[in-house]
Amino acid sequence: MPNGIHRNPQYALRIPEATMDKLKYIAGHNGRSANKEIEQLILAHISDYETRHGEIILTPEDYAFIRKRT
Repeated sequence: MPNGIHRNPQYALRIPEATMDKLKYIAGHNGRSANKEIEQLILAHISDYETRHGEIILTPEDYAFIRKRT
C-alpha cells in the first residue's frame, strides 16, 4: 500500500463550494456519500469513453507515463 492506510489512491479535488454543495445534494438523493457519487460519475465517464472508443488496455509504458505525470 503506497500510503500504508488506504488500498486506493487518493486525489484532492478542488471545486467551487456551490458545486460541491450540489454534488452532496445529489449524492444524498442517491443514497451515497459525495466520494461515492464522484466515483460513480467517473466510472460512467470511463464506460461512455470505452463504448465510443473501445476498451482501454493500459500497457506498462502507459503506467510509467501516467505515474510520471501525477
